[in-house]
Amino acid sequence: MARWLRFLRDGAPVLGALEGDAVHVQAGDLFAGPRPTGEVVPLAGLTLAMPVEPTQLIGLVTNFRTAAEKQGQAIPAEPLWFLKARGAWLAPGRAIRLPAEDLGKVIYEGELGVVIGREARDVAEEDAERHILGYTCVNDVTALDLLGRDPSFAQWARPKGQDTFGPFGPVIATEVAPVRLTVRTRVNGRVRQEYACSDMIFPPRALVSRLSREVTLRPGDLIACGTSLGIGVLRPGAIVEVEIDGIGVLSNPVERRWTAP
Repeated sequence: MARWLRFLRDGAPVLGALEGDAVHVQAGDLFAGPRPTGEVVPLAGLTLAMPVEPTQLIGLVTNFRTAAEKQGQAIPAEPLWFLKARGAWLAPGRAIRLPAEDLGKVIYEGELGVVIGREARDVAEEDAERHILGYTCVNDVTALDLLGRDPSFAQWARPKGQDTFGPFGPVIATEVAPVRLTVRTRVNGRVRQEYACSDMIFPPRALVSRLSREVTLRPGDLIACGTSLGIGVLRPGAIVEVEIDGIGVLSNPVERRWTAP
């Protein structure tokens, strides 16, 4: 298993392979045969960047059976998905910035992320694994009250696509069995979510296959697999962490972006 990350050096991202607490610096492209340079730097003290630059971040709704049943939702016959705007993407350690209070509650949603490794278009489910590079942690931050604020229009882009509302990282882990993974979300050190990825309605291979029939998935694109029970409100001053064993911990502080006039 490899664990890929990027860190900033003189303001530019540098690719590395994480082994223990050491980062082995790489030359070349993550999707076209990276090569070790021989330089090794300690992880401590590095400023991490997003581990990859997607062309799109696709999020899933109602993709866990336990949550759907608990909330009285029907099991969907096909993936229910949305897009998060580019300005939402956020590196580990950077601040989630809450909008003005008049937009209502903002919640965390710890999720498993699927990172595409090779272009996928009309891919059969049995071939989908070949198009997956690996997995990462995602926090699908959402301005919850906006979803149904206007009864004439169910909003998804606005509540989920605001600036800083899509942290992911810190690494991309390869050769991971997603059905064996557990997602934990902590707020100020307290576990708020803990659920098994085996409870997914559409697991990663099914998601890659079905989504590729509708949109072309390109190297670096990210699919956030949806969340389960335990979502809660974020407040300024909090530290929110999404942890997945074998991948790592995505940690971000929370602050207020501005206040309403």
